[in-house]
Amino acid sequence: MSQYFEVHPDNPQPRLLKQAALILQQGGIAAVPTDSSYALVCRLDDKAAAQELRRLRQVDDKHHLTLLCRDLSELASYARVDNAQYRLLKQATPGPYTFILEATKEVPRRLSHPSRRTIGLRVPDHTVAQELLAMLGQPLLGTTLILPGEREPMNDAQLIRAHFQKLLQAVIDAGACPMQPTTVVDLSGDTPQVLRHGRGDLGRLGLS
Repeated sequence: MSQYFEVHPDNPQPRLLKQAALILQQGGIAAVPTDSSYALVCRLDDKAAAQELRRLRQVDDKHHLTLLCRDLSELASYARVDNAQYRLLKQATPGPYTFILEATKEVPRRLSHPSRRTIGLRVPDHTVAQELLAMLGQPLLGTTLILPGEREPMNDAQLIRAHFQKLLQAVIDAGACPMQPTTVVDLSGDTPQVLRHGRGDLGRLGLS
């Protein structure tokens, strides 16, 4: 049975977020709001929870899960970033962008792409997500909450709770999120490649 936390989107109640953070620390999976859509998240270093995350989304190990980080300083611990990449990241964070980058040794091999050794990272521009990350003191592993076979992410926390009642340990309701997923940009090669044009404006990155 999932626990349901209804929080203010701009001033989330610390008491409720602490309860949700504890559930994640104990190996739970939660649905949380972000600046692009709701996401399923778990602790980065919890192998069983990460496997369950993939099972819920019905994706294999070639599907990039994303590290949700508080800021660029945290992101740098998990990805190799050169000066040009850093300037581009600085322009776009926080924001609705996911960047594919070369993973560092800090990232467990089971979480990076099996053949490319890359990882998806992003810094969400959403108060609730940021406050939750601050309480945990480490990134969360996440994936957009899109049901198998669907194209659009789920946006209603009560419907999320009803659908995943016995599969999630927590649902954080901060109201409706945007319906678009993040814009995904691959920075692991010589030039940036746009893999998905979502909510993030490519003009902000100097890309078209």
